[in-house]
Amino acid sequence: MSQWYIYMVRTAKGALYTGITTDVARRFSEHQAGGGKGARSLRGKGPLELVFSAETCNRATASKLEWQIKRWPRQQKEALVRGGLLLPDLTGEEGSET
Repeated sequence: MSQWYIYMVRTAKGALYTGITTDVARRFSEHQAGGGKGARSLRGKGPLELVFSAETCNRATASKLEWQIKRWPRQQKEALVRGGLLLPDLTGEEGSET
């Protein structure tokens, strides 16, 4: 079974993009290349910076975390990037790592 990761990329203008993958380095390279394999929303917004990544137990968990984080306000996302906030568990309580 492959490991899944959640990651965040910062654009040149400071926007944060959240995604999931089985290989963070490969996926970030695809985003940086700006071709057909990178996220459309990141094209032309470089230079890009990988600012956060964390391993999850499976794809379902990674997808649920991605969904939650994408709905957070910017301030909460920045706290996660800085390490001042831990990933939420899947019961909705914050403060535990997955």
